[in-house]
Amino acid sequence: MAAMAPGGGGSGGGGVNPFLSDSDEDDDEVAATEERRAGLRLGSGSGLDPGSADSLSPQDPVALGSSARPGLPGEAAAAAALGGCGETPGRLSIDAIAAQLLRDQYLLTALELHTELLESGRELPRLRDYFSNPGNFERQSGTPPGMGAPGMPGAAGGGGAGGREPSTTSGGGQLNRAGSISTLDSLDFARYSDDGNRETDERVAEHEVPLQERKNYKSSPEIQEPIKPLEKRALNFLVNEFLLKNNYKLTSITFSDENDDQDFELWDDVGLNIPKPPDLLQLYRDFGNHQVTGKDLVDVASGVEEDELEALTPVLGNLPPSLETPQTVENSLLVQKLEDKISLLNNEKWSLMEQIRRLESEMDFLKNEHFAIPVVCDSVQPSLDHKDSEDSGQNPVINNTDKGKDKNNHLSKSDEVDSTIPKENFPNSVPRREKEEVPSSPSSKNAVHFDKPNRKLSPAFHQALLSFCRMSADSRLGSEVSRIADSEKSVMLMLGRCLPHIVPNVLLAKREELIPLILCTACLHPEPKERDQLLHILFNLIKRPDDEQRQMILTGCVAFARHVGPTRVEAELLPQCWEQINHKYPERRLLVAESCGALAPYLPKEIRSSLVLSMLQQMLMEDKADLVREAVIKSLGIIMGYIDDPDKYQQGFELLLSALGDPSERVVSATHQVFLPAYAAWTTELGNLQSHLIPTLLNKIEKLLREGEHGLDEHKLHMYLSALQSLIPSLFALVLRNAPFSSKAKLHGEVPQIEVTRFPRPMSPLQDVSTIIGSREQLAVLLQLYDYQLEHEGTTGWETLLWVVNQLLPQLIEIVGKINVTSTACVHEFSRFFWRLCRTFGKIFTNTKVKPQFQEILRLSEENIDSSAGNGVLTKATVPIYATGVLTCYIQEEDRKLLVGFLEDVMTLLSLSHAPLDSLKASFVELGANPAYHELLLTVLWYGVVHTSALVRCTAARMFELLVKGVNETLVAQRVVPALITLSSDPEISVRIATIPAFGTIMETVIQRELLERVKMQLASFLEDPQYQDQYSLHTEIIKTFGRVGPNAEPRFRDEFVIPHLHKLALVNNLQIVDSKRLDIATHLFEAYSALSCCFISEDLMVNHFLPGLRCLRTDMEHLSPEHEVILSSMIKECEQKVENKTVQEPQGLSSMRENVVYPFQPMCLRYLKNAWCMISTQH
Repeated sequence: MAAMAPGGGGSGGGGVNPFLSDSDEDDDEVAATEERRAGLRLGSGSGLDPGSADSLSPQDPVALGSSARPGLPGEAAAAAALGGCGETPGRLSIDAIAAQLLRDQYLLTALELHTELLESGRELPRLRDYFSNPGNFERQSGTPPGMGAPGMPGAAGGGGAGGREPSTTSGGGQLNRAGSISTLDSLDFARYSDDGNRETDERVAEHEVPLQERKNYKSSPEIQEPIKPLEKRALNFLVNEFLLKNNYKLTSITFSDENDDQDFELWDDVGLNIPKPPDLLQLYRDFGNHQVTGKDLVDVASGVEEDELEALTPVLGNLPPSLETPQTVENSLLVQKLEDKISLLNNEKWSLMEQIRRLESEMDFLKNEHFAIPVVCDSVQPSLDHKDSEDSGQNPVINNTDKGKDKNNHLSKSDEVDSTIPKENFPNSVPRREKEEVPSSPSSKNAVHFDKPNRKLSPAFHQALLSFCRMSADSRLGSEVSRIADSEKSVMLMLGRCLPHIVPNVLLAKREELIPLILCTACLHPEPKERDQLLHILFNLIKRPDDEQRQMILTGCVAFARHVGPTRVEAELLPQCWEQINHKYPERRLLVAESCGALAPYLPKEIRSSLVLSMLQQMLMEDKADLVREAVIKSLGIIMGYIDDPDKYQQGFELLLSALGDPSERVVSATHQVFLPAYAAWTTELGNLQSHLIPTLLNKIEKLLREGEHGLDEHKLHMYLSALQSLIPSLFALVLRNAPFSSKAKLHGEVPQIEVTRFPRPMSPLQDVSTIIGSREQLAVLLQLYDYQLEHEGTTGWETLLWVVNQLLPQLIEIVGKINVTSTACVHEFSRFFWRLCRTFGKIFTNTKVKPQFQEILRLSEENIDSSAGNGVLTKATVPIYATGVLTCYIQEEDRKLLVGFLEDVMTLLSLSHAPLDSLKASFVELGANPAYHELLLTVLWYGVVHTSALVRCTAARMFELLVKGVNETLVAQRVVPALITLSSDPEISVRIATIPAFGTIMETVIQRELLERVKMQLASFLEDPQYQDQYSLHTEIIKTFGRVGPNAEPRFRDEFVIPHLHKLALVNNLQIVDSKRLDIATHLFEAYSALSCCFISEDLMVNHFLPGLRCLRTDMEHLSPEHEVILSSMIKECEQKVENKTVQEPQGLSSMRENVVYPFQPMCLRYLKNAWCMISTQH
């Protein structure tokens, strides 16, 4: 490395190495251009500014000690660069003159020079920056002109080209800086972007600017340059980030809408090739630390001794007053010293790397000159050997990572020159001549030879000639293109550098094509920071990934995890998940939730049961998207399959209850399909299935029933009972595994087949008993031994099955007895539970263990009949649940006979004991929902039709009403109507009356004309037969039936039969002597007329029957219920008004009649119904 130039770091004035030139200023620029083409910038100069137009390019942080003369060949230029200190000195460059003027405080002269350069179109950045900063002129009086002002750009911004003059506090005060409105206003983010032209040399990379110069901020808002687009996007991103972090969400949304061309989720969308800066709060807090001191700088390309560095002390007057204690000052000095040392070492590192790159470029050029390999080596001047040794000598200065990288690059290029020598046989101690003679090894690459032209042109001429080929090796992309990787590591390094620039320019719909490339690079790249950046790109590859894209990313993550192992998965992949756990897009949060499950097998077990479990718990509790919570549940199920920390059992149970109670059906379904079976498997291993999980759920159901005497929470009951139902396969598997014959279950010989209908259809594969056991063959062997054990050897010593028989079943039967039998939903849930339980445990278990316990409680015998209260248990939900949940499990003939006999016994006992029929009705409703049981139920009812007891016949007649609605018309015509007609002629009047609701239901649901006529004739016989004239109960039942079925019945039946007979019944009621009966009939008539007023009524029917019937009813209500009379008067008045309006209008056809008659009655109907119900409820 070149030594420090004379005067380059001294404390006196001057100290700037001049550029050596033989011509005028224009020749200086030509020389600089020629020098950039040659690419051999070595040594240092103390008067150069990295940003000046006459200095280095943005990629070259190394100052030159001399410039190559125009026309000098490349080798001579390199030699001149090394030994140029001895050449005849020429004039100083303009930048050096400007630096000297500013250093010596000849400000007016410098301003004049700046003006002249502006007028000639050759603006100098050093002068522009200095005169645009008002802070340089707010000096306190008394500062000597020769003292370098603190904060002066000319002193602090030399960057490695010029040293800073030492400043003292004597004779002058501290330079006051103007306040800056932004800590980012001095950062030119555009220089880091790879878009746009790099036409100005002042856009240097951040690492090429000295630390002190990066601390100089533009101070006055009045003279700030207009904000650049990339600066605006960067500040927008930081402002939006600040708003979100501080809960200004609405403001953030508005801000995002106003900047809809920018994605505030991705820093890469800003367009800068730099990492995301700290947030605004951190920048604000760090602003006070940007104190500018007046320390000397040494030449960045010169070696500096430790004692020289320690002699460079800052100006104490620049320290804030609050920090001027001796200890604070000492600490500040130490910090400044270390920062400067870091800056020097970084600059020196980059200068050496640049030298290597330049040398490699020169070697590539010489190789392409069609010279043979030995000639190339000979043609290189000894200065190149000197450079090689100098580079290798400077490698220790670079950190280990960069050293390895640069060393590989350097050696790879050396291999290209000496292509016959493998890399491992390239010691530095072997002379170049000897290296050429080393024989080639089989692993070495074949040398590439090009035809040498039979010309006598000099290499310099060839180089100058080829310079007219427009190649760009100075840009980032040009540098990558000009170097071809020759090893796996080089390829990984190249991909790590290039992928961040490739990804933003790929269409969103095709970005998944980059996943293999990103993953391979992330797996094999040696730099942790680069790997982290690549994985960050992977998780942010697509803004809102769809299902297929998420699957592709997950597949890649799993492949990455398999390749790198658990340690790197924890350190590199999990942080990416954690960062996006609260992302605003649900698709990204969905990716996080799915990743937690997919990566579970490849994580350390401690992380699975702590960090990942906590992440999923947080998302389950806080995320509002159903899809995300569904994915969380599935991932929790996978975690439960790998977790082995018993301390997490209770946490898992709490998560299970939360998932079961989720308002989304998707989440609950995923819980039953994945989470609950996986948790049950872990619970089984811990021995808690029978000791904790199932008993806890049963206790919660009992508590619900105790607290719900006045209002049961059916949703929670369904939640707990469905969980128990999903645990049945796991319970049965546990019983099989712990059976006395489990050790005998060996797979040998022919394996018995399992019946297809042996088990209920599972909700998911995880609830399949064969999956839980291990295989269908193993299950078949166990089932064979299970049935044999139950049938021949019993349950002695079989603890798990004894727990089911002696504890689970009795508790379940007790719970069933507490259910409200009128709750159809509860009855259905428990019926399904017992059905699945009996089908899973098998027919032998059901017949020998389940049915006896129910039969013991029900005690179906006429000896137990209590005519006053009836058999209490028969009125509870035990009856329908036993009938529909246990007796319907198997459908062989004997099973059907048992069910028919049970229902007949229940109907008989309830009828004879005058008990409520709710339990029988619940059984008929539950069984009637399945058409397979219609014939069976009709058989039961026919038993009641022919029973000797009128009470039983009456019950059968009422049961027909429930069955008619679900039975097809063929069965109604063949089985129901004949039975009802038989009962309608029963000697007992109560039986005949009991058939009326069933006849009404047929009129409401059947459309066959013949059936309707038969029913109409039977009802007419009830109304017109003189023997029924005084049958108050019959009239009441008919009126209630007409009011119920009239609005839905066939219109002709309603017009010709229902309304005329209601008119007759109203007339007869006017003659009723007993006021109580008269009021009861009138009340039912009022309800019927209110319901029929919603229907279409023709004008003739309105005049001849509907209005007269209302007037008769009003007559009754005038004496018995005045409040009803007011409503009736209003109804009559409105009906009369409609009829009068219809009469005076011309005939307008049927459609006009419907428009004028039907629809005006509808609001009247609704109003009357409302008033009627209010009256009735008040009366009762």
